Amino acid sequence: MLQSELFEFVDVAEVNENYMAKGWTDGLPIIPPTPEKVQQMLDFAGLSPDFVIGGIPERQKVFTAEKVAANAVMAGCLPDYFPVLVAALTAMSDEKFGLHGPTASTHGPGILVIVNGPVVEQLGFNNGQSVFGPGHRANATIGRAVRLVLHNLGGCREFDRATLGHPGKFSFCIAEKETDWAPLHVEKGFDREESTVTVIAAEGPNQIQNHSALEPEGILMTMADRMAAVGTFNMLKNQQFTVVLCPEHYRTCQKYGWDKQKVKEFLFEHAKRSTADMKKYGMVSGEITAEAEETWETAVPSPDDILLIVAGGEAGRFSACLPGWGTKQQTQAITRSIKSCTDGG
Repeated sequence: MLQSELFEFVDVAEVNENYMAKGWTDGLPIIPPTPEKVQQMLDFAGLSPDFVIGGIPERQKVFTAEKVAANAVMAGCLPDYFPVLVAALTAMSDEKFGLHGPTASTHGPGILVIVNGPVVEQLGFNNGQSVFGPGHRANATIGRAVRLVLHNLGGCREFDRATLGHPGKFSFCIAEKETDWAPLHVEKGFDREESTVTVIAAEGPNQIQNHSALEPEGILMTMADRMAAVGTFNMLKNQQFTVVLCPEHYRTCQKYGWDKQKVKEFLFEHAKRSTADMKKYGMVSGEITAEAEETWETAVPSPDDILLIVAGGEAGRFSACLPGWGTKQQTQAITRSIKSCTDGG
């Protein structure tokens, strides 16, 4: 039985005005979370209302299934989407993800959700044209539901101290394309036919274009240069990086026999700046010595700290990198099976 307090309103407009006034929305209109709609979410995932999906222990905040379902309804999710949201929140609640840090930081990252497996086609996730843009209900509403949960259940109205933030804090959910490369969830140890979500704290997409290079090295050097921008957290923070390779850039790599691991190793080797550069730009104190000219700061601690996926429209040689937040000791990407997160609820 649902436990939430019930409110009565004359119409949807009154619901929205009331919720806006109470600070329960993200600033956009919501779908009223009626008991019937909330129960449909719970029934589809087979979860009891009091099942604990996750939370933020540092804030003494808990995500119960009923409250999460209400926020999913508000975001515009269909019941079929609810298991994906549950998996994302379960992953975000993992101790290694450290949800409090990235959602309280002045750096203001969003929580990027990457979907893999058969569920991408089943639920109509966009992994193609304008992959980070609007127009696809699964991407938009699941991403929005993540933020509403953080806003209403996770204490982010109080704790979020982002200096600037970015639009991904409204909704930040994409899917990976199927290619000849091993998909992200297979790299993380899951079967290809298993549906998963991966979450990572990330800045907005830093787009790179290379319409000239005919071989992988040129394309990837362009990406490495953007990854090694002095002002990113990654250059001094021992952090992971998300790289989204567009289909045209992927096909160039594939043509020359480059697999994911080779691409990641190349980016690791070339996404770096000299310690002298870091000192020159005021990121490290001290004199610019000969030794500083010969030592290097890398954008990631290892090739496997690059989350490399293929996504985007078939036309256009535009890829992107998404710098991370903090250090790996504070937060790191987590992948979870969608099915396993609703078993036993």
